Amino acid sequence: MSGSALSPHVQGGFLPTRKSRRLPPATSPAVTILLCTLNGERFLAQQLASLEGQTFKNWKLIASDDGSRDGTKSILRAFQESCQPGKVEIIDGPRRGVTANFLFQACAENLVGEYYAFCDQDDVWDADKLARAIDALERTDLSIPALYGSRTRLIDESGSEIGFSPLYHRRPEFRSALVQSIAGGNTMVFNQKARELLVFCGADVDVPSHDWWLYQVISACGGQVHYDANPSVRYRQHGHNVIGSNMGWTASMHRLHMVRQGRFRHWEDLNVAALARLRPRMSAENRRIFELFRKARHEPLLRRATIFAQTGVYRQTTLGNLGLVAAMVLNKI
Repeated sequence: MSGSALSPHVQGGFLPTRKSRRLPPATSPAVTILLCTLNGERFLAQQLASLEGQTFKNWKLIASDDGSRDGTKSILRAFQESCQPGKVEIIDGPRRGVTANFLFQACAENLVGEYYAFCDQDDVWDADKLARAIDALERTDLSIPALYGSRTRLIDESGSEIGFSPLYHRRPEFRSALVQSIAGGNTMVFNQKARELLVFCGADVDVPSHDWWLYQVISACGGQVHYDANPSVRYRQHGHNVIGSNMGWTASMHRLHMVRQGRFRHWEDLNVAALARLRPRMSAENRRIFELFRKARHEPLLRRATIFAQTGVYRQTTLGNLGLVAAMVLNKI
């Protein structure tokens, strides 16, 4: 793997950076990896091995199991025993689905750390995944919420490479986050100020996905979003994915079908209701955009089109924006 997390392809806001935050390994920042599991025995050992092989070593793993009935917890316990005491913690999840499990972990009262990384049970992390993410995040002032996410390399059930997730070039900001998620949660690493925003909104918030939600929360509040064009995770595609890759015409047609069936509008209903909790923390400009977006969704066509234009919302690709216009016209957003 080549390329820095702050390569020319990376998009983000222009915020103050630290003048000297390159710390020696002995004093490197602490990262808490938040792993969610459910009947993941088939691929879990490979993922755990990739965590153990990280070049960035100052991490702790919290595995929240949502009621596995296979060998998942045995694999976790064996990994725990192979690590130094305190390196791995195993807890019981809330058993309300994967999004609720991740938010349950991220919003835990006793969670302490400088950085946090979401982790799926069936992927494989590149050895420098955490190092690259921390390198990007360390360039952002500690007082600013910050999020790192990247492209993924897609692999099949046997681990063979089958492609890449989409490459996005436009700026990751709230106008775009309102209508599109650009990085999978399996790539995301975020700082303490970002976690505080999740805690402010609560673990009980009802949203379509934890990764889209985190992107919306950070961008809404003027945080820094680092999008890495270089893949950092091998994202396994198999029959039991909760959410798979969105690559190709088949995925595009599936998304169009979901728009027509009202699935996208339902997701936006959930997001808008959840974002209302965050309104006091939003920047003034993003609060204005949010109020216009919320209002436009309930207006007649011509009025709706006018207000949506005022929001400036956009998706990352031409095809995506055509779909966005169609959704607006059909009142499916």
